[in-house]
Amino acid sequence: MSKTFLLLKPDALKKRVVGEIISMVEKAGFNILDLKMRKWERRDAEEFYEVHRGKEFFDGLVEFMISGPVIGLLLERENAVEELRKLVGATNPLKAEPGTIRNRFGTDVRINAVHASDSPESFEYEVRCFFKDDKII
Repeated sequence: MSKTFLLLKPDALKKRVVGEIISMVEKAGFNILDLKMRKWERRDAEEFYEVHRGKEFFDGLVEFMISGPVIGLLLERENAVEELRKLVGATNPLKAEPGTIRNRFGTDVRINAVHASDSPESFEYEVRCFFKDDKII
């Protein structure tokens, strides 16, 4: 078993599809180990997306991510990172496989319902950023 991180973005909450997304995750065989809702401050979003600092989309992404609450899920299953990336789909919802989370609930490359860790290293960084000093279950 391995772990990964899923972040539900503000648009998923605004569209009221949180339950549908979580249901998709559970039906795909993921165990939810921890879950937390937060309202990010600018510094939180900037820290989380630090890898993109300096890119043309960084400021817009940060603005979007602080526009409403976000929900982080610590997940576990076999090949967790790879399997969640398949379930999430391509960053651009128009290019995402039918039935994936982003295909079903995304609008564009920024407003695409979710973020998923893309490697074990990014998972470690992102889960620390999101849960900070919380005791993770």
